Amino acid sequence: MNVESTRRELGHQVDRRSFLRGAAGLGIATTLGGLTACTPASNDTGGNKLSSPSLTGESARGEVTIWSRQGDLHKVFNTVIPSFNKKYPNIKVKHVAIDPATKLPPALVSGAGLPDGSFLEDVNIVGQANHLLDLSERMEQYKADTVKYKLDVVTIDDRLVGIPWDVDPGLLFYREDVLEQAGVDPATLETYDDLLAAARTIKQKRPDARPLHLERDPNLGQMWLELFANQQGTGLIDPQSHKTRLDSPEYRQILGWIDQVAKEGLGTRAAFVTPSDLQSLEAGTQSLIPWACWWSFVPQSSLKTSKGKWRVRQLPVWKEGGATSGVMGGSSFIIPAKAKNPELAWLFFEHLVYNEEGYTKAFGPNTVYPGGLNTVLPSYLPALDENKPLFKPVKEFGNQNMWVEYVKAAKDLPGGYTLPSFWNKSVNYLGTNLQRLMDGRSTPDEVIAKSVQDIEKNLINR
Repeated sequence: MNVESTRRELGHQVDRRSFLRGAAGLGIATTLGGLTACTPASNDTGGNKLSSPSLTGESARGEVTIWSRQGDLHKVFNTVIPSFNKKYPNIKVKHVAIDPATKLPPALVSGAGLPDGSFLEDVNIVGQANHLLDLSERMEQYKADTVKYKLDVVTIDDRLVGIPWDVDPGLLFYREDVLEQAGVDPATLETYDDLLAAARTIKQKRPDARPLHLERDPNLGQMWLELFANQQGTGLIDPQSHKTRLDSPEYRQILGWIDQVAKEGLGTRAAFVTPSDLQSLEAGTQSLIPWACWWSFVPQSSLKTSKGKWRVRQLPVWKEGGATSGVMGGSSFIIPAKAKNPELAWLFFEHLVYNEEGYTKAFGPNTVYPGGLNTVLPSYLPALDENKPLFKPVKEFGNQNMWVEYVKAAKDLPGGYTLPSFWNKSVNYLGTNLQRLMDGRSTPDEVIAKSVQDIEKNLINR
């Protein structure tokens, strides 16, 4: 796994870890022979519906083109194709490695060279909603068994335009040896005040310690902030009014906590997986990482001396009875409204996401990941069975049964989160202002006031 590509991909054009980011788009162009795919009916929103019955078995035939990004994920999806072809022997899957984030938008507008389906990060789906099929009717049978957060982020103007693939819950990663030496019991880290107290204790025992991570990249910093917001059941914009929700007690609490970490010297100011970040992780001066589940790839791919010393547990809560997780990243599958063979794309994605053989091949042990994919989770609830882990214990985490912690976090995610279409541009304001806070150049109130003013003026009202 390439660290530099990881940082590039995670800095908000995409929103996850290098592997998933670097493997993010899946495209299938399909030309049916014999039975033609059902043509979607147009509507006034600019997006069509896929409401016709699915083709089955040998009645489904033709070639389907799927786009996914070059890299590990593309290889993972390739492992699913043989089982799909056993079920649908007359469908040829043309699986193309490409960058959907840059190649898909112009193709959606022009209709030229479109795939039949594609993998795309959720943050990039929002702005393309009118060019995508409305999958609400086709997805009806699966909605109750899908993580609600994922359904919410790909439902735009009451149109469900994505087939949720992965979910990226937040967890607390920590150096077991560092906490043990400082006399900190990880089981006591129940609230964010407890996490602050633990960081202080570690620093008292070891003056050079800066236990908590303070992200220097504005994109990832804003994603991190939104993880905490989602954990409290809020987010950057209100789902109904689409006004900002930054001016709220929840954001003031989060920003106040981050400000306290910075002021007391309890945080390591570093960009994700840069040399300084990795060095502090190895040295143990950085030992408490509240982050998305995909952080687990760091000890596996980028650390050496501290491998086997890391562990994971649920995030602390912001208030009694609050959620123990929030989301930081995620992606889904989409079907363009102008796709030639949308029905075949649906069949492929249905097999990959909702068929046990399909999702087990993708997330479980395969030729790409012999131990299974342990950096993200399925969005399909039946796949999230604590007693049926899709990946094996990870040696870099002391062979801890991380699957149990991951599943608990995924099932505790609050719903009701909305991704604004201007998310990427909002980083110029909120993400930048958050950096000023961590650098001691702004207060929480100033971050909120300035961000609200700039986002409403330049992105919402405009």
